[in-house]
Amino acid sequence: LPLNNPDLFDNLDENDWDITQKKLFLFRAERIDISLDRLEHYTGTKPEDFQRYILFTNYDMHVEVFLDKFPDCVKPARAGVQMPAYHHKMDNNSGLTLINIGVGPSNAKTITDHVGVLRPDAMVMVGHCGGLRNHQGIGDFVLANGYYRADKVLDDLFPIGIPISPNYVLNRYLKEVLDQHEMEHRIGTVYTTANRNWEFSKAKSVEEIHMSRSVAIDMESSTVATNGFRYRIPHATLLCVSDKPLHGKPKLSGAAQSFYQNSKEMHLEMVIEALQMVKDSYPEGLPNSSIRAFNEPLMGGSG
Repeated sequence: LPLNNPDLFDNLDENDWDITQKKLFLFRAERIDISLDRLEHYTGTKPEDFQRYILFTNYDMHVEVFLDKFPDCVKPARAGVQMPAYHHKMDNNSGLTLINIGVGPSNAKTITDHVGVLRPDAMVMVGHCGGLRNHQGIGDFVLANGYYRADKVLDDLFPIGIPISPNYVLNRYLKEVLDQHEMEHRIGTVYTTANRNWEFSKAKSVEEIHMSRSVAIDMESSTVATNGFRYRIPHATLLCVSDKPLHGKPKLSGAAQSFYQNSKEMHLEMVIEALQMVKDSYPEGLPNSSIRAFNEPLMGGSG
């Protein structure tokens, strides 16, 4: 259908998906065209510049580190785009793309809805979080092995009762890199909320945090992971503790700026190292059996 046809979105309604009938791809041609156009609109870069390994951040500091490491990367063609993207291009699109998605689960859903049509080899959330355990310190890392979806952004599209877990191979390499650098870290559930000021009325959130044994709280990770699962994209989450809201260490400007300067290089570098290990071990793509149902078609990768 033409993209200006009034019936377009009725024709593309994801509530009508029968995933077993999409033998070649998850998306109709019209959906791909829309998403490619919106990727350029939101990121300021062309769809063909996107690489197979995609990092999401919501901090300019990670962009600064990326630009220092890859000064010749492709940058947004215009200023003021909502989610600027930066592409370290390599042969066979095997390089890295970093997207500053801003704050919140709505942005996380928007960008992953559109990135999904590219079928990247991996998506990794590189963000900050509130540490929820007594013995976590500011600057410690959190490697997610599960998610509590308190953000509710995808509840109408994906049942809340279906467990979401990150890609095992990605997590194994991220864990290996954390150990190699002797970085303090926790592995556990990340609690994602849509309420930036959840601490102001925290009783329900704290109850859910305790029941889920969550080790960190943020505003994007569960959303990225859920869409990664929906769209069958291997995904992972590596966060860094910037504050401890339940232990008398809220995020305050002075302390936050000091933390950011001390953590930003190592955080991004470890994710890049882990992805290089993925490329070396699985040049054709990560195994996707954990995100593919038994009656779904193969979609590349290692099966």
